[in-house]
Amino acid sequence: MAAPLSAIDVRRLRLRALLLAGERGRAGDDAPAGDAGEVARVVAHLGAMQAQDVASALWSLGLRLPGTTELHLRDALARGQAIRTWPMRGTIHLVPPRDAAWMTALMSTRPRAAAAARRAQLGLDDATVERGAQVLLEALRGRRLTRAACLAALEDAGIPTDGQRGYHVIVDAAQAGAVCIVAQDGKEQVFARLDEAAPDPLRPSREDALATLARRYVQSHGPVTEADLARWTGLPLRDCRAGIAAAGEAITRVDTVAGPMLASPRVLEAGAPAERAVLAAPGFDELVLGYADRSAQLPREREAAVVPGGNGVFRSTFVRDGLVVGTWRRTVTATAVRVEAHDLAGLSARDRGRCEAALAPYGAFLERKVRAAWA
Repeated sequence: MAAPLSAIDVRRLRLRALLLAGERGRAGDDAPAGDAGEVARVVAHLGAMQAQDVASALWSLGLRLPGTTELHLRDALARGQAIRTWPMRGTIHLVPPRDAAWMTALMSTRPRAAAAARRAQLGLDDATVERGAQVLLEALRGRRLTRAACLAALEDAGIPTDGQRGYHVIVDAAQAGAVCIVAQDGKEQVFARLDEAAPDPLRPSREDALATLARRYVQSHGPVTEADLARWTGLPLRDCRAGIAAAGEAITRVDTVAGPMLASPRVLEAGAPAERAVLAAPGFDELVLGYADRSAQLPREREAAVVPGGNGVFRSTFVRDGLVVGTWRRTVTATAVRVEAHDLAGLSARDRGRCEAALAPYGAFLERKVRAAWA
């Protein structure tokens, strides 16, 4: 009988699954057909990528697509290789366009119900929210509008938008599958009708949809637990277990020192990557956010430094051999990126140098020089 996977094995295999080691940007089992583009392949492999913060989402893609630039990725997104919407947990993610409709339909029930109480506090009844979605659909017919323009359309229709009312109407419309984010105009989100941004949606059965979610999550994050899948999707454990069962041989069970986990046979066969790289990862990368229990890569005693106050705002991290060892903050100017680095692991001078070197790809990504200093 094979020995259980160690914590080191788990985090190294996760690096491979997450496309942060080994082959970067490769096409997985769920890669879109044809020449859909490198961004489309990465997003399809991961299933969905946290994208509440645009800059972090772009660098998450950049880490997995070495040599690319932020401008190149913005162009890829503007051309529709992926869209941003609220498919799960009430949070914005990058998703494959053809999957957006079924993903939001499957996973938005709980977030929409959870938001109903807040909408009621704001004086928004269900009829007003539903009418808001229809107003947005009509305003967006055949065109794209900034968030400000969407709010103006709601106001013109007599739907109040002050005090976060407009935000709640727009988010619910997205979770209902009516609208989505297709671009960014400076700091403003640009919206379109989902049926126009993704005119050829996939329509899997519920069983197939659950199987697809389970397969994609395990292949791109594993080894993981059922609880990790439930947390990532926001679905009940019974649905997650149904998806795992429906995924069949695409998911296998493996023993680890932390207990039984789920993994992709392909990732297990490829094994832990040989490289022991240091990465400068963005704050909202799936490496940290994608798990209910992230302790294999983020020790609990360092978690408060990465998520100060537990407020849901994740700092960018230095990751050595899959383990978070520091954090960093950036200030971007017209010609440079100034980085304030923080040591969480008592790093040697050599390892601090490796962290600084890991920032060089980020500078190239932004087409700016990086200047780092340790606080």
